Amino acid sequence: MQKFWRFFLRVGRRGKSAVDLARELLEKFDGDLNQLASAPASKLQEVVGIGRAKSVQLLAVLELAKRTLVGQMNTRDVLSNPQAVADWLHLQIAPLPHEVFVALWLDAGNKLIKSEELSRGTLTQTSVHPREVVKRALELNAAAVILAHNHPSGRAEASAADISLTQALKQALTLVDVRLLDHFIVTTTQKPLSLAERGLV
Repeated sequence: MQKFWRFFLRVGRRGKSAVDLARELLEKFDGDLNQLASAPASKLQEVVGIGRAKSVQLLAVLELAKRTLVGQMNTRDVLSNPQAVADWLHLQIAPLPHEVFVALWLDAGNKLIKSEELSRGTLTQTSVHPREVVKRALELNAAAVILAHNHPSGRAEASAADISLTQALKQALTLVDVRLLDHFIVTTTQKPLSLAERGLV
């Protein structure tokens, strides 16, 4: 990681190395790379030594990281690289101030067809209707799906409503031969919670 910051930032500022500068940048966002990734360039520039050029370059690098992860999911069986899925979800939806519900639609080889937001809600809730999810699965000719939503509160725990919705979606999708592989709950402070690992899918 130190090599990355030295390569990217190249130089620090008077009395500070590139690594020291990187540490200050991360501290500004409580050590959370996701918050950093979602911050506007102007916020990054509040750190002395991070100018407009460096802030724009850094955000571009983080966007490339997201696209690289999507590329991996497009060309490989996502089940062979679950970390890529978790990393993408973490970068994509964890920092959002409101709940979103997203789907990763997969083909018969578990390769990504499309990722998309199914609904957007408030700070504490969002709503997804099984009928609409099934309709979308059929439109995309999907064979499987991974669902995810974020908890802006920071608690990666499944509520009774989360579990109930997951079961309803699984039952509806089973009727059209679409497999629900997992449902992740994503926060900025913890690794994504897999409901499949909890035996809830």
